[in-house]
Amino acid sequence: MLTMEKPVSVSLQRGFPQAEFEQRTSRVQAAMHQARLDALLVTTEPEVRYFSGFHTQFFESPTRPWFVVVPLEGKPIAVIPEIGLAGMQATWLDSIHTWPSPQPGDDGISLLTSVLNALPTRFGQLGLPLGPESVLRMPVADVNTLTDAVSLEVADCAQMLLSLRFIKSTAEIEKVRRACEITSEAFAALAQNMAVGDTEIEISRRLRIDLLQRGADSTPFLVAGSGPGGYDSIIMGPTEKRLASGDVLIIDTGTVYDGYFCDFDRNFAFGQLAEDAHRANEALYRATDAGFATARPGVPMSEVWSAMWAVLEAGGALGNSVGRMGHGLGMQLTEWPSIRPDDYTVLEAGAVITLEPGMTFAPGRQLVHEENIVITQDGAEYLTHRASPEMPVVS
Repeated sequence: MLTMEKPVSVSLQRGFPQAEFEQRTSRVQAAMHQARLDALLVTTEPEVRYFSGFHTQFFESPTRPWFVVVPLEGKPIAVIPEIGLAGMQATWLDSIHTWPSPQPGDDGISLLTSVLNALPTRFGQLGLPLGPESVLRMPVADVNTLTDAVSLEVADCAQMLLSLRFIKSTAEIEKVRRACEITSEAFAALAQNMAVGDTEIEISRRLRIDLLQRGADSTPFLVAGSGPGGYDSIIMGPTEKRLASGDVLIIDTGTVYDGYFCDFDRNFAFGQLAEDAHRANEALYRATDAGFATARPGVPMSEVWSAMWAVLEAGGALGNSVGRMGHGLGMQLTEWPSIRPDDYTVLEAGAVITLEPGMTFAPGRQLVHEENIVITQDGAEYLTHRASPEMPVVS
């Protein structure tokens, strides 16, 4: 078994300057004026972090709720458990309200109500993310209590927030790029650091360790699946299964650098690659090329899907069980929108997306390939190191 020398990682500046948060707030407040909203309330880790810069692992605990209010004018307002006061004071926010959480009987709801009711009102509406791909990180009973107690009518702002976060700043793109570079380098090394007879778990563990040594912060998502000439699932594993000659292994990972994800996979053949799997891999590679050539400002996601699917269909695809062939990417592993035939979201410069063509090419056997790209003023740019046209064969 070969071992790889780890390169010295060069880190980007952590976090963002205050101007980044001022720009985000200005953008959403302009959208709030148009939507006639007096305030937004966000509760999830990515949304709280997006507007405040409050970056903590403590959201892994489900015990306490966290709230950030974005008023129509001025800075966001934090309404948070006392345990987070010092951390929030280190952000750009200066209006921070706390309570001694956890208090299940009133876990910040009366305090949050008073903050909301003290805001100036022009339109009489409070934005809450209620639509597709949105979550309220608080008990449903507390949502009902809050909406009954505030003086503002509740309106859905999910699409507004999704659209806002879809377009990344230069600084955000560079964090995704770094996550992609670290992971691309680790995948390239992994091909020389596994062998027939290794288990999926052994291989995945080596990759996790290498990612950390190369400068990644964490790898919250790493799945592996394998089978003779292909696999039947891309969301399970890794397992104790030992890789045999003729197997194809997929590893798909979402690795994080300073709060921003990459999300892409690589396929490896063990011993030999079946001829039909070879042809399927060629089709996936050409489909990725087609998606990349199509992805540019002004083009809807549906056209990117059509460009990739035309290549896959001509290459013998029996179907695609994934439901889409790519998605947005950033602070979360998967973000809105989706590359689907019925998603007409128009690409803009600054959008970061995945290209993820996949095809079932025989009963119970599929291959999926994924790359990460950013939309530029006149086209697109790879953030990942583009995979080789030929699937690596491990001996």
